[in-house]
Amino acid sequence: MDPEHLPVINNYLDANEPVSSEARLSRMHFHDNQRKVDYVLAYHYRKRGAHLGQGSPGHSLAVVSNGETGKERRAGGPGDIELGPLDALEEERREQRDEFEHNLMAAGLELEKDLEMYEIKAGGSIAKTFNAILQKLSSPLQPRVPEHNNNRMKNLSYPFSREKMYLYNIQEKDTFFDNATRSRIVHEILKRTACSRANNTMGINSLIANNIYEAAYPLHDGEYDSPGDDMNDRKLLYQEWARYGVFYKFQPIDLIRKYFGEKIGLYFAWLGLYTSFLIPSSVTGVIVFLYGCATIEEDIPSKEMCDQHNAFTMCPLCDKSCDYWNLSSACGTARASHLFDNPATVFFSIFMALWATMFLENWKRLQMRLGYFWDLTGIEEEEEHSRPEYETKVREKMLKESGKLVVQKLDANSAEDDEDDEDKLSWRDRFPGYLMNFASILFMIALTFSIVFGVIVYRITTAAALSLNKATRSNVRVTVTATAVIINLVVILILDEIYGAVAKWLTKIEVPKTEQTFEERLILKAFLLKFVNAYSPIFYVAFFKGRFVGRPGSYVYVFDGYRMEECAPGGCLMELCIQLSIIMLGKQLIQNNIFEIGVPKLKKLFRKLKDETEPGESDPDHSKRPEQWDLDYSLEPYTGLTPEYMEMIIQFGFVTLFVASFPLAPVFALLNNVIEVRLDAKKFVTELRRPDAVRTKDIGIWFDILSGIGKFSVIINAFVIAVTSDFIPRLVYQYSYSHNGTLHGFVNHTLSFFNVSQLKEGTQPENSHFDQEVQFCRFKDYREPPWAPNPYEFSKQYWSVLSARLAFVIIFQNLVMFLSVLVDWMIPDIPTDISDQIKKEKSLLVDFFLKEEHEKVKLADEPTQRSQGGGDRSRRSRAASSAPSGRSQPGSIASSGSQHTNV
Repeated sequence: MDPEHLPVINNYLDANEPVSSEARLSRMHFHDNQRKVDYVLAYHYRKRGAHLGQGSPGHSLAVVSNGETGKERRAGGPGDIELGPLDALEEERREQRDEFEHNLMAAGLELEKDLEMYEIKAGGSIAKTFNAILQKLSSPLQPRVPEHNNNRMKNLSYPFSREKMYLYNIQEKDTFFDNATRSRIVHEILKRTACSRANNTMGINSLIANNIYEAAYPLHDGEYDSPGDDMNDRKLLYQEWARYGVFYKFQPIDLIRKYFGEKIGLYFAWLGLYTSFLIPSSVTGVIVFLYGCATIEEDIPSKEMCDQHNAFTMCPLCDKSCDYWNLSSACGTARASHLFDNPATVFFSIFMALWATMFLENWKRLQMRLGYFWDLTGIEEEEEHSRPEYETKVREKMLKESGKLVVQKLDANSAEDDEDDEDKLSWRDRFPGYLMNFASILFMIALTFSIVFGVIVYRITTAAALSLNKATRSNVRVTVTATAVIINLVVILILDEIYGAVAKWLTKIEVPKTEQTFEERLILKAFLLKFVNAYSPIFYVAFFKGRFVGRPGSYVYVFDGYRMEECAPGGCLMELCIQLSIIMLGKQLIQNNIFEIGVPKLKKLFRKLKDETEPGESDPDHSKRPEQWDLDYSLEPYTGLTPEYMEMIIQFGFVTLFVASFPLAPVFALLNNVIEVRLDAKKFVTELRRPDAVRTKDIGIWFDILSGIGKFSVIINAFVIAVTSDFIPRLVYQYSYSHNGTLHGFVNHTLSFFNVSQLKEGTQPENSHFDQEVQFCRFKDYREPPWAPNPYEFSKQYWSVLSARLAFVIIFQNLVMFLSVLVDWMIPDIPTDISDQIKKEKSLLVDFFLKEEHEKVKLADEPTQRSQGGGDRSRRSRAASSAPSGRSQPGSIASSGSQHTNV
């Protein structure tokens, strides 16, 4: 056969090489048990006259390989597939599929069709269930996978080229390119193959969007729960990674990358590093909390509040129905507030700001290390094809401008480069989409703020209603706070799902050109909406609640008769802690247990029930053991990493933004992530179709979002400490107003006097049962007393405290930013050993190329030595899988004395 008509992938392979018995029994091969299956195209068809309630709505799987050319055969038997008469629409789709598949075979791929029929089954289960010392101590934590046995050795590598086959250490054709790389090669061909019958559509994604095919996916390596000792990468990942029973083990990152590709490998590497970094922050947070517990008896302000002899008579909390009350009744709240409002929280805020910087710096180092071992350091951005929606919009524009059908001739290798300017969408074409995006996002943010305001109104009205009843009056604050937080949590969970769908719709109407642009814009919109949704109630409690209350005799009313709510006597920090903890824990527990575990199981159950109740014809070949592509077809399609990243990014915000009010946040995040890692692992291994292996150098826009949250957290924590907590007022009193340099008298210093005779008519307490006649009541604020020349105006203490708060924000922010920049400067982005190895590897490659080229010249000049040289060279195995023309894939290079490089 002419070499140029040989299959692209196996140009240099021995097609007659015998196949092992294991391969012949494997369901990973064509029916000749020789050619390996790399990719699956799935589509439905319906015979003419067949309706939903009768006939045979079957589906066919076009199994794609890159082995030697073969014929299309029925599953389990010889001969071509007879589809029978099809209706007009199905006939048109079949012709488009035939042309596309013909072009695929012309590009060097091989196809074999496998006809499957739906079958009603009687039953079945729904679900089936320092270095040597450190290595020795951590050996029980290491997953038992091959990659971890030699993780400090790396072969020299160079992008694969057919013209330089002599450079590569080719030993076996099935292992030179792993399954993920083979699938990526096939997927690249699928993306670049055109179909003229489908409006000159380019690539498999456009055909799926036009319902020509239903799905296209790489094949899993086999079953993860198959009986026996036969092992594959999927089964190994399940046993050593995707089970809750191995939660204590490290992740086999190299095997994850090998099986799922670099993009998913980087996600799990990032998640693992983030989880491990939560350990020191959790320990520190627990220490800070224990410090608050240990010093609670020594806290002078809370002791003063709890001392009934002080007899601070406080002004009523509401009009008419509320009576005067004694400050000592809020003793429990004051003592609980000290657990989170103590000097240690300031240290912890600084620690967490530096922690975030160190985490990001260490991630950059780990990313560079992984990029070196995974041969990503020299990778270039791959050329992306236009999205199907973009192509459709361009065609509509051309038809609208010309008024007639315009046939666009596309070349499979240069479709992107040959597009004329008139085929591209201008800003005028996208302006309606941009306008809709802007208006919709503003509307969604306004909707979120409106719901927060609605919850505020609920709190105010409920507190007023409960105050009318003597039985519920004592627990008004606890009841209102708990129910309002639960309402906020439910609203946040519901709006999260709505905003995710809205963000996707808004991104679609923008018509981004490439998938990468689409993904980045989707991430930005979804993050903005979900960030506002998750943190709006928390921002209200932290910075707005109790700031616009007014004072006795001049309160601020929301509606007629409803006063703005106040903070508890101990401040709003305790309520902020409750709000943060319930929302954080509720999101993690409900989203993990219901959305990530329950919903997929319900979908799987629904699909199974649908398949069992859908009529179909029995197939004599269907009683045999199902093929792997059929098993994979029944799995959920992979939809991207955005939900996984988004969940962790929002959690990262909870851990860093308000950590001054909730030091235990890293602990709950750590406990969640230990489960999250295995939950995501199990989902990828057992519940999803195998994703396309995508090569990428980094985690993309997510790193910028993380960096932005880290910097924003410094500002937020500075204001939480300065404005929400009593840390600054205590310092001001201790060093400016205290007679003995202690906090004795601090509570009395923060309470102002009000003459009860100046209460507005109709707002005085009705039927007061207070023990003594009240002439003056106290309220928390820095105001002049009623006997001063300017009664109830802000006092000089107020301005002193305000100045100290602003000064603290400036000093804290600049100090932490300086320390963060210092940490960033001290930790290099590229590890020194990796930098040295990259330089060393480049030097070795240059020497190796010179040596090989010199040997070629020498062999060409000395014919007598050519035979000997050829004999020596023939002893090296030359079996390899080659990439399509014009593309390059990484391979291994071996030369004497430089086969391995220690790292």
